[in-house]
Amino acid sequence: MDEQKGGTRDMDQSVQEPARGAELPGGRARPKTDKSEQTRTLILDTAMRLFQERGYEKTTMRAIATEAGISVGNAYYYFEKKEFLIQGFYDGMTVQHAADAAQRMAGHTEFADRLHLALSSWLDCAAPYHEFAAQFFRTAADPNSSLSPFANESHRARATAVTLFRDVLTGSDVAPKLDPELRELLPDLLWLHLMIIVLYWVFDHTPEQERTREFVRRSTPLVARVVGLSRYRVFRPLVRDAKGLIQDFILPTIGRTAT
Repeated sequence: MDEQKGGTRDMDQSVQEPARGAELPGGRARPKTDKSEQTRTLILDTAMRLFQERGYEKTTMRAIATEAGISVGNAYYYFEKKEFLIQGFYDGMTVQHAADAAQRMAGHTEFADRLHLALSSWLDCAAPYHEFAAQFFRTAADPNSSLSPFANESHRARATAVTLFRDVLTGSDVAPKLDPELRELLPDLLWLHLMIIVLYWVFDHTPEQERTREFVRRSTPLVARVVGLSRYRVFRPLVRDAKGLIQDFILPTIGRTAT
């Protein structure tokens, strides 16, 4: 199958070309030119359109290359396997989400408002891709898949999202009042909260994913209240216990693929 051509890249190189001046194996530099970025974007855009039209499983790298008007070898140069196209899509959509959420949050300081705006932004950015999201999820749910949100290959998208949630927190009125340890840990927890929302969204077949949007609307104030209560001294032991569980059992699984 042509999807298997090209071997396996190192984890940190599996999604995008290295940055300008970065070294390839053997010490050769691969400059990132405008033309290469245009070609990469063309491949991604073509793949997303074909995934929507034909489905993920029925779309081959050869079909993507033909539709994009490039050689199959050139397509593999940018994406060595079809699943790396999805990783590239994740990266791009995460950047789009972060920029859109930042615009929406401008001028808002209440934590609950900022969190709701950030989560609603994700739903709006992801909406055009809901029809074939379940196909992606079947692959991403495999703990050995590089498409897993917890895999090493997903580090770039995950880091962008965690940075966004750190901005959600630091730009809010609640940040200065929080326990410093919780303040450091909370962006990762908010990202995990987003992952729960994504899972619900994948299986939500209501018009415009109305149930997911209602879930976000109702759960956000609850999350904000829990975060707000954590600043009180009486809750500090619970915060410490929760922090220990998260650090010992949840965070160690992020960024590692199963062996």
